[in-house]
Amino acid sequence: MERREFLGAMTAAAAAVPALSGAETSARLEAPEETVRGGMRYRRLGRTKEEVSLIGLGGHHIGRQKDEKDSIRIIREAIDAGINFMDNCWDYHDGGSELRMGKALEDGYRKKVFLMTKIDGRTRKSAAEQIDESLKRLKTDVIDLLQHHEIIRLEDPDRIFAEGGAQEAVLEAKKAGKVRYIGFTGHKDPLVHLRMLEVAKEHGFLFDAAQMPLNVMDAQFRSFGKKVVPVLVKDGVGVLGMKSMGDGLLLKSKTVTPIECLHFAMSLPTSTVITGIDSLDILKQDLEAVRTFKPLTEEQVNALLAKTAKAAAGGKFERFKTTNAFDGTAKNPKWLGAPDKGPG
Repeated sequence: MERREFLGAMTAAAAAVPALSGAETSARLEAPEETVRGGMRYRRLGRTKEEVSLIGLGGHHIGRQKDEKDSIRIIREAIDAGINFMDNCWDYHDGGSELRMGKALEDGYRKKVFLMTKIDGRTRKSAAEQIDESLKRLKTDVIDLLQHHEIIRLEDPDRIFAEGGAQEAVLEAKKAGKVRYIGFTGHKDPLVHLRMLEVAKEHGFLFDAAQMPLNVMDAQFRSFGKKVVPVLVKDGVGVLGMKSMGDGLLLKSKTVTPIECLHFAMSLPTSTVITGIDSLDILKQDLEAVRTFKPLTEEQVNALLAKTAKAAAGGKFERFKTTNAFDGTAKNPKWLGAPDKGPG
């Protein structure tokens, strides 16, 4: 049953089709509007008028090079090749990723990209401080998309939207012209994403984008693709895919190749597939994935799901869902900001 349900979302990336089977949603999932320029594919970001590259450059990987000059070269070559979606986060490498990206975006490169970064703060004070630090590091006056990072606990939405919570600082930053669009990210469980969307609506707010793991194994275990993507498409929220290879974990299963992973994620109703590019060879591989991309057919999807089904069971290769190994805010709770002590 899972395979048939998920195929609804897969086919939708190529054309408008009925959504997932069952009662999950009655919406029609449509591919974002897409154009091709200079060998790069660009898709509409949700209900906005922004066009973002089908491949997004992951911020964590760009801080892993020993020499920052290598990071800067990778970023600029990616931009020169047409990649305009830049991912980053306030906490990556203690701010190192933002510092490197800020330097790479000098000399006219900033105007060529759609710049996204994330903050961990759950309080108004911590969020405001992190926004200003990110702006300074990135050497920019405005962040195109600011996202609440690591929404991985059911209480995270309530803390963010509470009085004195982070959302107040984010809305203030947008009003001040420091932020253009607002989103959130998470990698733990689709239920937490749905809770975030629910709490936001209770406060009269609709996000511009949401980021989550979208890969061939997600399709078969606690699936964001099945449970969250239809809701986002229905509401015009931009779908940002990440962990198409799970930071290499999916490849260790020996059941799927990098290109297959990327093509699977690209075949979903994603605006951009954010992926780690830590070398020029990986950049070349990812550009080849864009060049050769055609939406997967039902038969191709069936084959991928079949050969990865055993590996996908139980989330063995999606450890970001089943362990805290990827949970930076769990290891560094101070990033969230001091919680309000409340009454008494």
